[in-house]
Amino acid sequence: MTKLSVNINKIATIRNARGGNNPDVVKIAKDCERFGAEGITVHPRPDERHIRKSDVLALKDVVTTEFNIEGYPDDRFMSILEEVRPIQATLVPDPPGVLTSNAGWNIDANQKFLVDIIRKIQDLGIRTSIFVEPDVESIVQAHEVGADRVELYTEPYASTYILDKTNAIKPFVIAATKARELGIGLNAGHDLDLQNLKHLKENIPWLDEVSIGHALICDALYLGLENTIQLYLRQLQ
Repeated sequence: MTKLSVNINKIATIRNARGGNNPDVVKIAKDCERFGAEGITVHPRPDERHIRKSDVLALKDVVTTEFNIEGYPDDRFMSILEEVRPIQATLVPDPPGVLTSNAGWNIDANQKFLVDIIRKIQDLGIRTSIFVEPDVESIVQAHEVGADRVELYTEPYASTYILDKTNAIKPFVIAATKARELGIGLNAGHDLDLQNLKHLKENIPWLDEVSIGHALICDALYLGLENTIQLYLRQLQ
């Protein structure tokens, strides 16, 4: 079974645009779980342009499914992990100020850093996942630095799916197969939506988790949050 983790960053973006607490990030997280989501993902960036550290702390004792905190593992991020102890930490190579996560780790260039960070996170009892490009070399290197899982960066798949879904999925199947051979857990995320999610799942049925935020929240504007979550879950069945 592939779990659906709802990224609620966009909810916080809407709230922050106006101030106050509408929409309520904590209530939305609880509702997402009530509507069937099997995880909640947040990305507390240093500039707090969407999810704030205070949100993460408020969610700590509220989220009853898998809580996934993603971000660049600097001192601030590590202190949040130590205080919150989520089930999973997803490490992304985002420098400060980047708009969104748009590339996987260059693991070879950051090997010692990642080995040390992953060990520290695992010592906290937290599962580690590394955001990677869909290629065999990255999967092998993620295994070498000790990651529990990889998260495949799926924007290249999403951007070419409409033109040629057969070729779009090929490198992801190859990378996913290598992850399974090495015994690494497998997540996926970035630009997944109601159009392309089912094809991904059909070709990589052993996916552990997908993290979806932007497209899901956009769909919810038209379809309603509860209905949208159910539609996404249906693509994963």
